[in-house]
Order: sequence, then structure tokens, then C-alpha cells
Amino acid sequence: MPELTDQDREGRLRALRGLIDLMRPAVQADGGDLVLVRADVETGVVEVELQGACSSCAISSDTLQGGVTRILKDRLDWVTDVVGGVDESADLVASMALGTGGYVPRYRAR
Repeated sequence: MPELTDQDREGRLRALRGLIDLMRPAVQADGGDLVLVRADVETGVVEVELQGACSSCAISSDTLQGGVTRILKDRLDWVTDVVGGVDESADLVASMALGTGGYVPRYRAR
């Protein structure tokens, strides 16, 4: 595989950021957010994090795998893997208060 030029790297990052920015409004509409944590444009590994209401959403892993991962891999041929998760530092009650759309509450056993 030929080595990437600085211009190639910048182009890949620009395309990745643009695609993340296209997806963010859909996540934000439900009280969450999608953040690019890190991207290795050489190996194609992208790390993202879901924040806000996504912390308490039962389908956040589906959003990450079925939505974010699929879209990034389909539209950016250099993306080989998407890793990430949900911001675990968010307060559960505050996170639930942010959710508006397809929010499904988690119940704790007492």
C-alpha cells in the first residue's frame, strides 16, 4: 500500500469530519451527540463517542453499530474499523432528562 501524503491525510480527515457533522443533527435531535475522538487515517480505525441522552438510551449500541459504523464504512472506503461507545461519566438521571425521541428507559432492580 502506498504511503499517504499530507494532502491525502488532510482530505481523509476533512471527509470524516464532514460525515460526522452530517450525522450529528440526527443524534442531537434525541438529546445526544456524536463526537469524533480519534482517527488513524493510515490504518482506517476511527474512534467515536455517543454523549448526552445516549448514555441512558437502550439502543445506543445499535446507533453506533447499525448507524454510525455502517455509514462511515459505506461512504469512506478507507475506514476499516469503528470503535467507541457511550460516555459513561454522564449522570443517568440527567441523561434521561435529555432524551426526546426514541428513548427507552432502563429500569434498575430494587
